[in-house]
Amino acid sequence: MTTSPEKSFTAACIQLCSGRDPQSNVDAVGLLIRQAANDGAELIMTPEMTNIIDSPRSSVAAKVQPEEDCIAVARFAELSAETGKYILAGSLGVQAGNGKLANRSLLFAPDGSVMARYDKAHMFDVDLPNGERYRESSTFAAGDRAVFADLPWGRLGLTICYDLRFAYQYRMLAHQGCSFISVPAAFTVPTGTAHWHILLRARAIETGCFIFAPAQSGSHEEGRNTFGHSLIVSPWGEVLADAGETTPGIVMAEIDSAKVTQARKRIPALSHDKVLSVADGISMAAAE
Repeated sequence: MTTSPEKSFTAACIQLCSGRDPQSNVDAVGLLIRQAANDGAELIMTPEMTNIIDSPRSSVAAKVQPEEDCIAVARFAELSAETGKYILAGSLGVQAGNGKLANRSLLFAPDGSVMARYDKAHMFDVDLPNGERYRESSTFAAGDRAVFADLPWGRLGLTICYDLRFAYQYRMLAHQGCSFISVPAAFTVPTGTAHWHILLRARAIETGCFIFAPAQSGSHEEGRNTFGHSLIVSPWGEVLADAGETTPGIVMAEIDSAKVTQARKRIPALSHDKVLSVADGISMAAAE
């Protein structure tokens, strides 16, 4: 694995309650990005679907553009160049060009260029006990690549929301030398209450990475409710910042990259991974 530079920096997670109008959402997040930059943040991250939360699919599709024409992409590029900061558009809804949309995370360099783009791999197709029903795969095309990018302080792996439940993706990123992993999200209230903090802390502990999880929060115009609690978690599983249900809001934390090396030395689990063969218990008992 690549060893991360042992440098410190300030990370910020922005918490939003995005609505149906992309321009209004972009204007609102721009003010918060400037505020975070003025407060000293060097890496600023926004939630999943920063530019729009709406339904049905036809309404979303009518309001978003391909990446090259997207007003949100253009604005994030301007903001990163204006502030001189690294900015992660946690995800944006963009036209994918195949009759579906992409739920796409974009990392912008301080000169406004796109350093990395990641399309959400795991689609949230579930029926919740409270009657809520989600079928992301009917609207979005799933990505098929793990993505990371090198920052001055170490390597950042990109994931989005429901990816959080698939531990192999996070371990894969850790084995690729990531010291930090972003998890922009729009978790529902029932699943967030039950699992959000636990899963984020588990992913941090399992990988020895810092976890950055900017989140949507509150009651959205189209009717859904999201959990909030944007988190920054240390490689030892400590919650360094929690936005609660505040919307809009910003949480910040000082990130010491040396903590990654320290955590992995204390529990070197990544170096102990094994590929196991599979056998049922009956066969094993008979062999013995």
